[in-house]
Amino acid sequence: MYLLIREVLCLKTEFCDLLFNFYFFPNLCKQINSMTAYHFPNQTGFYKGKVRDVYSVGNELLIMIASDRISAFDVILPRLIPFKGQVLNQIAAYMLKATHDICPNWLLSVPAPQVSIGKRCDPFRVEMVIRGNLTGHAWRTYASGQRVLCGVTMPEGLKENDYFPSPIITPSTKAEEGHDEDISKEEIIAKGIVREKDYEQIEHYTYRLFERGRELAKKRGLILVDTKYEFGKIGDNIYLMDEIHTPDSSRYFYAAGFDERQQKGEKQKQLSKEFVREWLIANGFMGKAGQSVPVMSDEWIQTISSRYIELYEKVIGEEFAPLYLSTDETFFMITESLSKLKA
Repeated sequence: MYLLIREVLCLKTEFCDLLFNFYFFPNLCKQINSMTAYHFPNQTGFYKGKVRDVYSVGNELLIMIASDRISAFDVILPRLIPFKGQVLNQIAAYMLKATHDICPNWLLSVPAPQVSIGKRCDPFRVEMVIRGNLTGHAWRTYASGQRVLCGVTMPEGLKENDYFPSPIITPSTKAEEGHDEDISKEEIIAKGIVREKDYEQIEHYTYRLFERGRELAKKRGLILVDTKYEFGKIGDNIYLMDEIHTPDSSRYFYAAGFDERQQKGEKQKQLSKEFVREWLIANGFMGKAGQSVPVMSDEWIQTISSRYIELYEKVIGEEFAPLYLSTDETFFMITESLSKLKA
């Protein structure tokens, strides 16, 4: 059976090992995908996010460990997605390095596949969502007959997935729990969530980062459709935080055939988490009160994992190399990196 899987799917040995374990030894994979609660030297805080476990070390450093959890409609889904954390962390690290000349960012070290260490910032309580195409939440708003989203007027006569005349920024609040909410630039400034001077700066960064993201995607035969950025401050300086241009924070279309599919009114071929949202919607779930998450089969979990890996390989241009480190190995690599950063 094992050799047949390898031959039919043309998989690398180590990748096939993990998939074989996933299907035939689920208890082992449960151990592989579980998140250990660490305690690091000089640790001052811990926060469990939807996808990441975040540790504060002293007053200056954060450790972010990307889990294999997946969320949609601000709800953490009940099944883990193999290799998702590694995919997210490695794409984010690649993209942060590729955009450092535009905006300083928080990242200092990537000691393990699912781990990033960086500067601790005082976050702005907004997410800067930027959209180049009429897709996802923007399209659902548009299709309902509304033409204003987060204070931005969307032009008449557009079809789903059409380009906007120019990218639009549609911010959302950054909720500690529950749903993020749409908000306009004017409301953000009026409510004092972000000072006007700071907002103008992060707005400028958002447009430039999106432009760079689209350039990088174009080189790989992709269209960066929409994404979000998070910013924070250290003193008077603004930093780009968290992940960027990953399948959890972004949507990509394949460039080849895009125009033809638009002309024919066909669905675009995409690499993003949107297909998970679409599946949930089709099965009666949008994160609303009283709704239950539909059952996610093993086959569906593997489909999601494969799509994440496909996006990694397409965006980065390298074959994905799944790597599992034990709890002790991960802890050692993190603490070793911390000691170097403090030296």
